[in-house]
Amino acid sequence: MASRAPAKPVRIVTAKVGLDGHDRGVKVIARALREAGYEVIYLGLRQTPQMVVEAALQEDAQVIGLSLHSGAHMTLFPAVLQELRKRDATDILVFGGGIIPEEDIEALKKLGVALIFGPGTPLEDIVAWLKGRFP
Repeated sequence: MASRAPAKPVRIVTAKVGLDGHDRGVKVIARALREAGYEVIYLGLRQTPQMVVEAALQEDAQVIGLSLHSGAHMTLFPAVLQELRKRDATDILVFGGGIIPEEDIEALKKLGVALIFGPGTPLEDIVAWLKGRFP
């Protein structure tokens, strides 16, 4: 009987990009994702887009999750996506959450952000979405 190697666990890098210091939400999300079986690496506060992408590559992550409350979402999400393109890593899925106006969410999706979760999104919804992408 041939043995099967265990499936590679999905690794998710989460971070606060820019000068935003509100990290309670991203920590709650990281814990929920860990409890759902994902490997989560939380980079902490004040990360640059380059630091986030470098960490995702070093950690062999399939997903980057960003949390933004600073109002800089239309600068920082595109900067992360641009860095992924520059590093030939567009296979890494990017999602996010935070205080982001509805009209900007559609613009971010068009740029390549997979999904934005707003305040009050049930944790189960985020986990279910990821399970749909990475069963």
